[in-house]
Amino acid sequence: MISQARLLLLSHDGAWLDGMSDELDRLGLRTISARLPEAGCVALHDLPIEAVIVNRADESQWPEVVAQLRKACWPRRIAIALMRNDDRYDVPEGWDMVFTRSAHPQQMVVSLEHLVRACIAEEEYDTRRETFNADLQDLDILLDNQPPLAILSIGRPDPEYLALTHTLTLSGAEVTAALSSYSAFDYLHDKTFDAVVLWGGDQPTESLSIAAGMRRNTRLYHTPVLLRLNRLVEIDIGDAYMRGVNDIANPKAGIAEIASRLLKLARTHRRQMTIRRTLESMRHGAQMDKGTGLFGRDLFAAHLARLSKAATERNRSLSICVLKIADTPEVVRARTQGMYNKAVPQIGSMVARLVRAEDSAGRLSNDVFAIALPATSVDAARNVGERISAVVSCTAFDSGQGKPPYVVEFVVGAAEIQAGEPAAAALTRAAAEVGNPDREAV
Repeated sequence: MISQARLLLLSHDGAWLDGMSDELDRLGLRTISARLPEAGCVALHDLPIEAVIVNRADESQWPEVVAQLRKACWPRRIAIALMRNDDRYDVPEGWDMVFTRSAHPQQMVVSLEHLVRACIAEEEYDTRRETFNADLQDLDILLDNQPPLAILSIGRPDPEYLALTHTLTLSGAEVTAALSSYSAFDYLHDKTFDAVVLWGGDQPTESLSIAAGMRRNTRLYHTPVLLRLNRLVEIDIGDAYMRGVNDIANPKAGIAEIASRLLKLARTHRRQMTIRRTLESMRHGAQMDKGTGLFGRDLFAAHLARLSKAATERNRSLSICVLKIADTPEVVRARTQGMYNKAVPQIGSMVARLVRAEDSAGRLSNDVFAIALPATSVDAARNVGERISAVVSCTAFDSGQGKPPYVVEFVVGAAEIQAGEPAAAALTRAAAEVGNPDREAV
């Protein structure tokens, strides 16, 4: 099965299109090419493309190209990046990202994935505002009331440090300095930062270890990291991005460019985290299932119907994952002894915490949970269910009266909503995979 193209490349230059598509396809980011904005707009309208890269050599001939591209796929939000043919860096109005000539393909993949997830989260935010009768504040108002951006600078003092700190401060950001990895993780533990800059020094090995350590921490996993290479040193650029670096500033990059790239990372992260925290805070709302923070059955059905309609309008995929607690001998015994119902709220809370902010998890019955996953294929949805099942099955629940604790396993089903298919039909198909006898639950 050929995977669906996710990225549109736009340029007159056929050689540029061929080279860029080869590099990005090799890294798993499937591309489609267009030589004119009109052709690109048709592709955006007809296909669920998530991002666009425009060649800088052609951009000057297409002054309205950003507005054209966004209009072609609205109400789907997309990330639009500009690819320069030199090492200068500036972000024109309306663009989400700029890549210079020295940008590594892995850097592009990491940056675009970050922007795409932010777009999907914003779409979910809008849909939930409809479900909860506009009970959520407008996102821009929320962001206006946020404290200044917080940047953590990690590494030994460098002549450029004061200049970068001054530039960031003039932009309204607050900069904290950590001279070692030990003090860096102390700061990261005590405070939330919107971005981190690592000073590579002569040997960037320690900086890469810090980035890798952040990726092993669930709280720090999404915090963007920029590596500043102070000198020309041998470094595997692809490996650096795989280990957790989001962007690399080479020695030729000036202070203004580094500050701009760092602030861009920080603002995107702040926006995404604001959405995440706001959506997560809704778990305690009066309309949510008490004890678990999940959508109740009726509320989930109403939200799923809106998600399905929105997915059609946005030309995005929408998958549903159903998790049913397996009737193992341990679970049957726990039911008989009256201990099972005590565990269900804890199980539901675990499900709620294990899904992404843009995904919607509901409690359909005492044994059945469901997750709606926007912009997700059926295989990816099934993987989400299997991952949640693996985590829950590692948790022991109280059997009472000094008896050994028991564990819970899930049976997982998944389905992707097809064109013209009611959301309830797809939910029923996913439920059929788990052998759910309680049809009322779906």
